[in-house]
Amino acid sequence: MNIKKIIGKEFIFFDGAMGTMLQQAGLPIGELPESFNISYPEVIYDIHKKYIDAGADVITTNTFGANEYKLKDLPYSVEQIISKAVSIARDAAGNKLVALDIGPIGQLMEPIGTLKFDEAYEIFKRQIKAGETAGADLILIETISDLYEAKAAILAAKENCSLPVFCTMTFQQNGRTLTGTDPTTMVHVLEGLGIDALGINCSLGPKEIKPIIEKILKISTVPVIVQPNAGLPKLKEGKTVFDLTPEVFSEEIKNMAQMGISIIGGCCGTNPDFIKKAKKYLEGLYPIKLNNKKLTTVCSSTKTIVIGNDIKIIGERINPTGKKKLKEALRNNNLDYILSEAIKQKEAGADILDVNIGLPEINEKEMMPKIIKEIQGIVDIPLQIDSTNTDTIEAAVRVFNGKPLINSVNGKTESMKSIFPIVKKYGACVIGLTLDENGIPKKAEERAAIAEKIINTASSYGIPKENILIDCLVLTASAQQEEVMETLKAIKLVKDRFDVKTTLGVSNVSFGLPQRKIINRTFLAMALSFGLDAPIIDPLLESNLETIHTFNVLANHDKDAQNFINIYRNDSKKEEPKKLEAKKNLKQIIIDGIKDEAAQKTKELLNSITPLEIVNNYLVPALDLVGNKYEKEEIFLPQLIRSAETVKASFEVIKEHLLKEGKSNISKGKILLATVKGDIHDIGKNIVKVLLENYGFDVLDLGKDVPIEEVVEQTKAHDIKLVGLSALMTTTVKNMEQTIKAIRENHIHCYIMVGGAVLNQEYADMIGADFYAKDARESVTIAQKVFQ
Repeated sequence: MNIKKIIGKEFIFFDGAMGTMLQQAGLPIGELPESFNISYPEVIYDIHKKYIDAGADVITTNTFGANEYKLKDLPYSVEQIISKAVSIARDAAGNKLVALDIGPIGQLMEPIGTLKFDEAYEIFKRQIKAGETAGADLILIETISDLYEAKAAILAAKENCSLPVFCTMTFQQNGRTLTGTDPTTMVHVLEGLGIDALGINCSLGPKEIKPIIEKILKISTVPVIVQPNAGLPKLKEGKTVFDLTPEVFSEEIKNMAQMGISIIGGCCGTNPDFIKKAKKYLEGLYPIKLNNKKLTTVCSSTKTIVIGNDIKIIGERINPTGKKKLKEALRNNNLDYILSEAIKQKEAGADILDVNIGLPEINEKEMMPKIIKEIQGIVDIPLQIDSTNTDTIEAAVRVFNGKPLINSVNGKTESMKSIFPIVKKYGACVIGLTLDENGIPKKAEERAAIAEKIINTASSYGIPKENILIDCLVLTASAQQEEVMETLKAIKLVKDRFDVKTTLGVSNVSFGLPQRKIINRTFLAMALSFGLDAPIIDPLLESNLETIHTFNVLANHDKDAQNFINIYRNDSKKEEPKKLEAKKNLKQIIIDGIKDEAAQKTKELLNSITPLEIVNNYLVPALDLVGNKYEKEEIFLPQLIRSAETVKASFEVIKEHLLKEGKSNISKGKILLATVKGDIHDIGKNIVKVLLENYGFDVLDLGKDVPIEEVVEQTKAHDIKLVGLSALMTTTVKNMEQTIKAIRENHIHCYIMVGGAVLNQEYADMIGADFYAKDARESVTIAQKVFQ
């Protein structure tokens, strides 16, 4: 069975839940399921065989958590566990296929956590090499909630094995992953990385997944896979149950198959009956071929920019050419100045930010990835990686969380040979400059010919033309006046002949002339009328924005002039350049997430106001504002954590000040956090800890898999007023209930809040908790209520 030959042509059925089946087979709470591969191989074989008998075409190895981080306390190596798991699955599969299961590592990646991209890559690489050596037929990367982690896993698979790679992410009911990725962004980034199928698994039932799948099916150009839970978890008679029947589950699967999914399986709560019934419901049907048109897109981890619908602005200010302050910032490693430039451009309306740090006296290859990671931790728009150094480009593109735009390749054979492999591997977009070994041609026709060479050569590398923006190159009106119009003619030729998007560094036209902004503004308007899609400009110059906003109205991009009216309805004529250099107060610094500035500003404020006034007037209001933005989905987890970490920098200064003054710390109350006994998944609890600490609460973190007695003992010993308990697994919710019961029986007067993927308000009420925290932000609101 060759999965690549049948994918998209007939329905492919994966198996259902492994964890649910193992629990029914007697897996003790708290024991790693992967240990059963060694201790009870017959149990694993039996589960696989049941799924094969039910009609599964692919069975998934019992290796969801078989990574070196989760297995560190077992006496078996990653290779031993995976080799045995593949062997068992292979014996059970017969002529069916075996997928190596790869789940999340279990640690938060930078910038939310501490796990570095390269470390994650190495962990996945070890699993994948072991899986291919053992004889797996394909790689299934699943239940991923962080797009960055998905990228590390996919690259590890693509660079270290030749097997087909499928990837599914897990979404919340708000239609985004835990770290804020939307379905559209997931599709564009994962497709770019070259996977063979993508989709959704876990967290939700088929009914809740359907609206998310609908969005994916409208844009995906690769087959789509769905592996839902058997509904949403509920607690009945002290046990967690999923209440969808195989019939209801299969009816929903059939609906989604008629929408366009072609690969089907089950997750938590499903069993062989679900797979058998789903297969029965799809008898006589064939997958619908997805005919979605490829789009020109670039993405951050939470936002997709589609180039071509209207004019998109590429901010040019992070480029040291002619900028003394930026040069000094780069030489002095002053990242805050660079981050401020990023924030200002985004606030002014930039859709994409160009990042160029080319100075001869700095190590560009080392510095660029560092700056990229900092910028993407603070703004949510895509980046354009701008360098003449191929190694620098690859280093930056590799760590970028999303789909970047590379600036640039040109028509020289050597340039295309070095840049196109990077574009292809990372699924990036690239700017193609219309110059070659003979320089920049004078005439439009010659530039169009180079554009054609770039597009055709890219195609030979497997890069679609939708991932190319052509730059017909601006020449200065002061020195080459006759050729200015040739640039504009070339834009039209390129668009008409090749149907590709275009970009242009607009301000080059005025070099050497007075009143450059007048020439720039006029040339921008002319270029837009010739078909320019994405001008590279200074978005802080109001004249540039006015031209673009006006063009969008006149070109019928801005329907009913709604955007124009929103911007200018109450606006008297503004001065230019736009004045955005005013000093920020501490509240704005925290909202922007500039850590070093926060520390410095806090020191200044301590000369005039008390520490408590700083906390109450600046820190908490700033975090409240950021929290509200998070709740409204205007920002996402990385930005929320970034602001929280910025507050930490202020708190450190305040603590030092208080120590010098011989005064006690400012604390809003002490909170105990624990992931309950039997549960080793503590990512959510760790996020809650970061937020609570930075709202001024003292947190006593007992860690994960915490015995009931320890929670009781520590709560009593530290006179805790609020206890936070987390659980990810349905099987450990029972221990959460018993922990609450033990606290009550010991007559400890405290409030208890609970949270975790399987929890909801109904659960919380049923097990006797005082509060249910649906997310980290909610835990802060609860703490503020308790300690008010």
